[in-house]
Amino acid sequence: MIIRHKVTDFNRWQVAFKEMEDTRKLSGSSGAQVYRGQENPNEVLVISDWKTKEQAQQYTQSPDLKIALEKAGVISNPEITFTE
Repeated sequence: MIIRHKVTDFNRWQVAFKEMEDTRKLSGSSGAQVYRGQENPNEVLVISDWKTKEQAQQYTQSPDLKIALEKAGVISNPEITFTE
């Protein structure tokens, strides 16, 4: 799964992302890589691996993720692409 969004502050976002690691694992994620934009360091791209596409889709709909996005300072609608 690939997620791209803009944040108010990358460091603040990164703390919230790390706090959600256990939740992601319990939801079926086997890891993630994080990238920042060169022109805009507050543009974030996350590529994560999931056991199944269904688990990834469920995670994107979870109330926990919505709360985490708000806490992390996400200021754009996340662009989500499911991959296989």
